[in-house]
Amino acid sequence: MHIGLIGLGKMGFNMRERLRKGGIEVTGFDRNPEVTDVATTDELIAALPAPRLIWVMVPSGEITDAVITELGAKLEPGDMVIDGGNSRFTEDQKHAAALAEKGIRFADCGVSGGVWGLQNGYGLMAGGDAEDIERALPVFDALRPEGDRADSFVHVGGVGAGHYAKMVHNGIEYGLMQAYAEGYELLAAKEIVTDLPGTFRAWQKGTVVRSWLLDLMVKALDEDPGLASIDDYVEDSGEGRWTVEEAIANAVPAPAITAALFARFASREDNSPAMKMVSALRHQFGGHATRPAK
Repeated sequence: MHIGLIGLGKMGFNMRERLRKGGIEVTGFDRNPEVTDVATTDELIAALPAPRLIWVMVPSGEITDAVITELGAKLEPGDMVIDGGNSRFTEDQKHAAALAEKGIRFADCGVSGGVWGLQNGYGLMAGGDAEDIERALPVFDALRPEGDRADSFVHVGGVGAGHYAKMVHNGIEYGLMQAYAEGYELLAAKEIVTDLPGTFRAWQKGTVVRSWLLDLMVKALDEDPGLASIDDYVEDSGEGRWTVEEAIANAVPAPAITAALFARFASREDNSPAMKMVSALRHQFGGHATRPAK
């Protein structure tokens, strides 16, 4: 199988490498000449056998809009586009409708795994018609971890469902990170606790709160025991806000996720050890930039 991949930032670059290791031939395009395989999208399209499959892995919003609009003008009926970025689910429905007018298929896929996906594989949440998802299964199988498909891949539903599931996933992530971070600050505030990193390390096996996030928390403390190099300013990339907006729209109480989002807003005003830990965790799992300590 031979596919195109547009967007070779850190995550897209790693996905290209994992796909190739999984036996998928990939031609990648990026504006960065140091990582791209071809110089233009026209060359990318020409390199792919018809009907083409192109995975788009660029920042959500205007950049995704521009890429999908360009592909809509250049691809042929029967070709297929997958948006693997973090687009809002309502954007998927708009993109699918625009491409359908030209006979071009569309699917969306929420992707979790961050900078560790190349090594560990990615959790995948796909939205679209069943025949389109079936067509792309070899790609999904190459990206996901080894083992049962159901443990790391799901066809959530129609167009937009994949990104909706990923949005909720990230909202849950907000709450989990905030809980760990608040526990960290409470332990750090008590003089009786003399081995803070060791406490979290002892939770890694056998406890009910063990998780990959906890493992990354221990790693962050190993690298910077007091988190002295990290500012407590924490960005929010959109999914948490969208999750809270959807909770309001559907009258679903989501106090933990909402509080975690508001804590990120508070981090931009106060000095907080807990928010230093949230910033450190975002860097550990997703490679998100941290701000240096003031």
